[in-house]
Amino acid sequence: MPTKYDLAIIGSGGGAFAAAIRATALGKSVVMVERGTLGGTCVNTGCVPSQALIAAAGARYSAADAPDRFPGISTTAGPIDMPALVAGKVALVESLRGEKYADVAESYGWPVRQGVAALAGSPDAPALNITAADGMAATVEAEHYMVATGARPWVPPIDGLDSAGYLTSTTAMELLEVPRSLLVLGGGYVALEQAQLFARLGSEVTLLARSRLASKEEPEVSWALEDVFADNGIRVVRRAVPTRVTRAAGTGLVVVTADVSGVSQDFRADQVLVALGRRPVTDGLNLDSVGVKTGESGEVVVSDRMQSSNRRIWAAGDVTGHPEFVYVAAHHGTLVAENAFLHVDRTVDYSRLPRVTFTGPAIGAVGMTEKEAKSAGIRCDCRVLPLHHVPRALVNRDTRGFIKIVVNADTSEILGITAVAKDAGELAATGVHLLGKTIAEVVDAWAPYLTMTEGLRLAARAFTTDVSQLSCCA
Repeated sequence: MPTKYDLAIIGSGGGAFAAAIRATALGKSVVMVERGTLGGTCVNTGCVPSQALIAAAGARYSAADAPDRFPGISTTAGPIDMPALVAGKVALVESLRGEKYADVAESYGWPVRQGVAALAGSPDAPALNITAADGMAATVEAEHYMVATGARPWVPPIDGLDSAGYLTSTTAMELLEVPRSLLVLGGGYVALEQAQLFARLGSEVTLLARSRLASKEEPEVSWALEDVFADNGIRVVRRAVPTRVTRAAGTGLVVVTADVSGVSQDFRADQVLVALGRRPVTDGLNLDSVGVKTGESGEVVVSDRMQSSNRRIWAAGDVTGHPEFVYVAAHHGTLVAENAFLHVDRTVDYSRLPRVTFTGPAIGAVGMTEKEAKSAGIRCDCRVLPLHHVPRALVNRDTRGFIKIVVNADTSEILGITAVAKDAGELAATGVHLLGKTIAEVVDAWAPYLTMTEGLRLAARAFTTDVSQLSCCA
C-alpha cells in the first residue's frame, strides 16, 4: 500500500465519501480510514434504520387509525413480530452499505483501511498513524487531512443512570421486544421520533422534556405535537430535569426521579431511553499535537471553509458541531475537496438549510423563525394557516398541524417557513426556493390542487385574504 496520498480521511460516512468522490474526480489520491463499520452514522445507526422502523410503525398506526378516519374502511393492527421487523431493518442497512459505500469506494478505487487512526507528527508536518485490530501499525502522509468521525449519543452524568441501565437511539433500534412502557428523556428530534416510534409499536410512552418540544423551532410546533402525542397516547411532561435513576426492587422497573417545575416526581417504566443530544467523536485523534483546536463539546473548530486551525487539516459533518444532517456532511465533504485542491474559497451557508423531523405528522422548516427574525432586528409579519384550510389535509382526513410563514414587513419577502403536516419535509424543500420571494409572487404562482404544497400558496394568501371565504382553487 502507498504511504503518501493527496487526501487522508478519518471516517467513512456521508462527508467522508463526498470528499473522496470529489477529490478522486479531480485526479487526487485518497485513503480512507475507518475504525468501526463502513458507512458512518446515517446508514448504520441513524437515518436509514430509524426511518425504516418509523415507516413500519407508521403503517401499523395507519391500520389501527383508518377505521376512525375513513368511513367504510375496516382494518386492524396486530401484534408486532419485533425480531422479523429488526431483521428487515438490518437487511436494508446491509444492502445500502454495500451499494452506496463499499461498492462506491471500489468503483472509484480508493483504499479503505480498517483501524484506529490518530494524527501524529507536528503542526507543520502532520501524519496519520493507523493501528489495525491485530496490532499492526502503519503511518501515512498526505497533503491534506480530513476528520469526519461524526458524533455519538450523549449521556449526561445523572446519578444512578449507569447502574440502572438505559437505552440510546442506537441500542433502542436493536431491541427484539417492544417495551411495555418506556420513558424518553429529551425533547429534540431524536427524542420525538423515538417516542412516537415506540408508542406506535405498542409501548406506553412518557416523554420528559426540559422545555417545550422541538424548542429551536416555532412555538406552534410544540403545541401541535403535544396534541398529536396525546392522540398517540404519549404523556408529555415539560420542565422536567432528571436528577436520579434507580431500578425498583422486585418489579425491575426503572424509576426516574425528576425535578418538574421545582417539584420532585418519580416516573416508572420498563426501559428508559436517553435522547438528550449528541457529542462529536474526537477522542483519541490526538488533535492537540498537530495544532487543531477543539470546542467545549470536543468538536473540531472550523472556519466557514471547513478548515481547522491547521491549514492542512479539515473537518466535515457532525464532528464540527454544525447542523447534524447527512446532507450537510456531504456538502461539507465536497466543499473541503474543492477548497483544498482547486484553491477556491467556497464557504458554507445555512440560511436556506431545510430541516425535517420525521414524526407523524412531520416537522419541516427552512429559513428564520419569528423569534430569529426579531432578534436580527427585522420588522416581521407572520401568518399561521391551520391545516383544516388545506384541501389535501381534508381529503386525508388529518388536519392536525399548520403552515407558518414569516415575512419581512417592509418588503413582503419571505424569511422563513415552518410546517407540521404530512409531507412537511417536501414543504421545507419547496420553501428553499421560496425564501426571498414576495408574498405576491407566491400567491400568483401555480399550485396544483390537492397537494400539500398548495398550502404554501394558501398561507401566502392569508396575509391579504380571509382564506376561510375562498372557494376551491380560488
